[in-house]
This record gives sequence, C-alpha cells and structure tokens, in this order.
Amino acid sequence: MRREYDIIVVGAGHAGCEAARAAALLGSQVLLITMDMERIAQMSCNPAVGGIAKGQIVREIDALGGFMGIATDRSTIQFRMLNRSKGPAMWSPRAQTDRKLFSRLWREELERTPNLKIWQDSVHQLLLDDNHLRGVRTHLGVEFYAPKVILANGTFLNGVMHFGKVQIEGGRIAEPASHGLTEQLKSLGFRTDRMKTGTPMRIDGTTVHYHLCQEQAGDDTWHHFSYLTDISNKELPQRSCYITYTNETAHAILRDHLAEAPLYNGQIVSIGPRYCPSIETKITTFAERDHHQLFIEPEGADTTECYLNGFSSSMPYDVQLEAIKQVPALKDVHLLRPGYAIEYDFFDPTQLHHTMETMLVPGLYFAGQINGTTGYEEAAGQGLVAGINAHLSFHVEQPFVLARDEAYIGVMIDDLVTKGVDEPYRMFTSRAEYRILLRQDNADERLTRKGYEVGLVTDKRLAALESKERSVEQLISLAENESVIPDESLNDLLSQLGSSPIKQKTRIKELILRPGVTFDLLAKYSEPLSQLLSSMSNVTEVVETTEIKLKYQGYIDRERLAADKAKRLEDIDIRGRFDYLQIQSLSTEARQKLDRIQPVTIGQASRIPGISPADINILLVLMGR
Repeated sequence: MRREYDIIVVGAGHAGCEAARAAALLGSQVLLITMDMERIAQMSCNPAVGGIAKGQIVREIDALGGFMGIATDRSTIQFRMLNRSKGPAMWSPRAQTDRKLFSRLWREELERTPNLKIWQDSVHQLLLDDNHLRGVRTHLGVEFYAPKVILANGTFLNGVMHFGKVQIEGGRIAEPASHGLTEQLKSLGFRTDRMKTGTPMRIDGTTVHYHLCQEQAGDDTWHHFSYLTDISNKELPQRSCYITYTNETAHAILRDHLAEAPLYNGQIVSIGPRYCPSIETKITTFAERDHHQLFIEPEGADTTECYLNGFSSSMPYDVQLEAIKQVPALKDVHLLRPGYAIEYDFFDPTQLHHTMETMLVPGLYFAGQINGTTGYEEAAGQGLVAGINAHLSFHVEQPFVLARDEAYIGVMIDDLVTKGVDEPYRMFTSRAEYRILLRQDNADERLTRKGYEVGLVTDKRLAALESKERSVEQLISLAENESVIPDESLNDLLSQLGSSPIKQKTRIKELILRPGVTFDLLAKYSEPLSQLLSSMSNVTEVVETTEIKLKYQGYIDRERLAADKAKRLEDIDIRGRFDYLQIQSLSTEARQKLDRIQPVTIGQASRIPGISPADINILLVLMGR
C-alpha cells in the first residue's frame, strides 16, 4: 500500500470530504483518513442542508465546483426557499434530506474521484521534524507521509457526550473520541479551548399524532442548490415536516430537574451555541414564554425515524421523555434515542491564514468545527478552501482567498481569522455587509469563473454559466427596448397589483420596476417577450435573476460602490511592516491584538475587535499615507 501522498486529510465529515475531493480533482495525491467508512459525510445533527445564509454558502460551494449542492439535491425529500417575504438578499434555500442517501452519495463520489484513497483509522499524532510537517501516525501505528495535512476532526478531539449525569467519551453517538492531537498541538504553542454543542432526541414517526400538528409542506418550485441544469431535487418522494409546540407543563418538568442538567450543575463548563440553544437554555433565558416551537422532521424517504428539531437537550433520558410527552401530539411518542450534549476541543482560528493554513506549522491546515464553527455548510466551505489551497501551495504563489464582497465563505473565513470566536460560529446574513451582492441567485456569476481558473470547475459548468449570462443580457436588452401598449386587461392587472394604469406605450423595464410586476405577467402583452422566454432552456432561473438585477439595481450599484471603496484598504499590504508592540502611539489593546493576529492588510486590521479608527490612522501615517 502507498504510504506517501501530497496531502493527507484527517476526518471525512463535510469539511474533510470537500477538502479531499477538491485537492484530488486538482491533481494532488490525497489520502482521506476516517474512523468509519460507513459514516462518511454523516449528518450528525439534523438531516437538512442550508437555511439562513447557510444556503448561500452551499450555492457558493456548488458554483466553485464542490459537491455538497449536488449531493443535497439528489437526496432532497423537501425543499423550501426561506425568507421569500423579504428582499432577495435574504432568500435562503434549505433542503430536508435523506440522511443515509446523502452519506452514500458522498462515499460513491469519493470512491470514483481520481487521485484519492481512503483509509479507515484514527490519527493521534502529527509527524514533525523541527516543525517541518512530514505526515501522521494513526491509532493502528501506521505512518503516512505528506508535506500537507488538513485536520477536519469535527467534534472528535477529546469529545465527551453528556446524557444527564452519564458521560461517555465520543465524538458522536456510538463513535469513539480522538486523543493525542490536541495535546501535541498545545505543546507546539497552539491556543485551544472547549466548546459544547447538542442534538435532540430521535423519535418513531409512527407514534406521533400528526392531526394535532401543523403540516409544513415543501415548495413546489424550480429552485434547487446546484447550478447544473441536469441535477434535480425531486428524485425522491417528497415528505412534509410538522410543527407543534412545548407547553408550560413540559417546562415545569424541565425546571424541576435543572439540577440534573449538565449545563446548569457545573458538569459542562465549555462554550455553547447562542443561536441553537438547548431546551433547558430556552426555558431559562426566555422564562416569560409559555411555549417553544418544535419541528418534526423526517430522516429519510423510507424510514419512520424523525428528528425533533427545537428540543436539543442533555437532560437525563427519563426527564426528556416525561417532558416531551406533555405535548399532545407526542403523548404516545416512542424515543429511538435521547438527546445529548457533546464537549470537544477547538483551536483559536486567529492562528490561521485566510488560506486555512496554520501560522505555527507550515503545511498544516484546519477546517470545520476544529476552528470553532458549527454547521455542515460552514465546515464544507472551509474544507473546500483548505483543499484548494493545499494543492495550490505546490504550484503557485498566489493563494485562493475569497474577499468579503465575493462570497459568504469569504466573510466567514475573514471573521474567523480576524475576530476569532467566543462561541460556536454560525453564519447569518447579518454578518455580511454586502449581502445584496452576495445573493443565492448569483453565486455562479460571482464564483464559477474563479473555480474555473483554479481548475475545479468543468467546461460543462462554465458553459452553463455563460448560457445563463447571455440569456440575462438578452432579457435586459429586450426590457430596455421593447414597449407594451395600453390595454384594458393589462391595466386591470396593474390595478390588482396596486399599481397605476398606463396611458401610453411604456417600456417593459419601467413596468418591471413596479412591485409585483414580472416578466411572466407581461409576456401575454408582448409577443417579442413571449418568444424570447419560450426560447430559453433555463427560463425560470434567468427570469428570477434578471428581475432581481432590474428591480434592485440602485441598491446593487450603491453596495458595489461601498465595497470598492473598502477594497482600497484591502490593497494596503502590511505583512512584516511593523513591530506592533513597539508602536507606543497605539493603544495597549491594539498593540497586543495586532501582534497576535498579524493582519495581512489595513482592511483586515480595521476589522479586529478593539482596533479603533485612530489606531488605523496611526498605521496609515506610519506608512506615509
């Protein structure tokens, strides 16, 4: 068996899978090491992909040539576009998936990826020679050699699961923890800490009284994750989710047993997620609320197992069961397994470059929850960037880095390496200052050519983008040059939409700018428009993108101008220019943080928490600006 590789990826979660696949497709010889080949790309928590801002990340991964969007579409059992009542900058795709199929699709993809091999084992030591990375040593005592190693260990580093007072070592239910790496990295000077996450109970869907729930069906629209036109998200039977609520009786039971909750009796001391709190945290933090929403989500197309979203808990099993049975729809519920919390090691991400390479050990990359993030999507985005950069480091000096105005992935990575984390990091649209530019509909326009230049995007995908762009240009040109004449039925339609009637020939673009007016509605009043739309193979996607461009052009232009202004600071490189600890005119906090993070540009320095505009001005003056 081969023992020498270009890149070793440790962990086959969402970060590791994207990293290994990307690097191998680009031409590197890659070894992916996983504890269990039956759980590749396992969905440890809920069987869903996407959501607020997370859906944008998945579309970006797909636009760059990653696989998560394709695997999601092909395993989807329900799709919804969230936030459609808001502006398009907030629209976020989300899919309920078949957990087992998603994992199987990923394994099949990895097994047919050239240059990629898989080894089942756990890694407990890096092989180093005077801080020069040589490879890894596994639990079985096997040594594999590579100058580049990507650690994507998820929640496995010294992982401990909590079921009430019962504590079991492990990175996931029925899977062992990983030991050794944290201790070695700490000895090398890496800063580490502990985080906590949790997952709800799994229940038997046949024991739920669905007539007491509110059904939540999926969207019956064309939307999906992958930009490839031959990928469908309707391959599987579609299933509904269901909504129910906790009540004060259930809350009272939980409150009576808070002394048994690891989160409140001192058993868990690590940092938990703010935006996905446990039910114990909800009833404590929001004590005034007498109910909390629960989602009953199917785990697959052909299983009765369901995920009880909204009831994450580390309380003892019998307390969880007694409390949940107070919900009328769940009064006869059968638990397949209780919820639990898990504590694990992570590393301060300010110790990374934007390439995901560590500062202390050249050739070593971190991706995923090891960096303090939470979520499959955030992990996959980091893994993709790490895999690309690990490969490129052999061939080019210019790394692959996404700016904050180019991608949510760029926002996330910049947040991590510049600001660090004091709680599990989760992506939100509010984290992106240029979210009108970073919409889910235009990720291909933003990123596909970048992926093509790197070598990850195929000719087929690039051709699909170019076809879409030509169609958008044709539609915009027609809207600017073609007019419709006043018509009684058209004016009736405009009145129904709350818009004033037209009294003379009016350009289509002027009407499209009105709220509620679409190309589809106007097609019956313009033969050229009708013919153009009927000639397009991807008409629905083209129409949506074009309408957004036209209706929000002013906002888009204004945000682009702001982004371009901010880029001027990003162009001022300050690497190695200053010994920050010696600049007495800077505040003490600024000196310490600038010295620790070592920002690449003035722009990055300006985003470090605690760095004031006055501090930035001092640096600019010292540079003669």
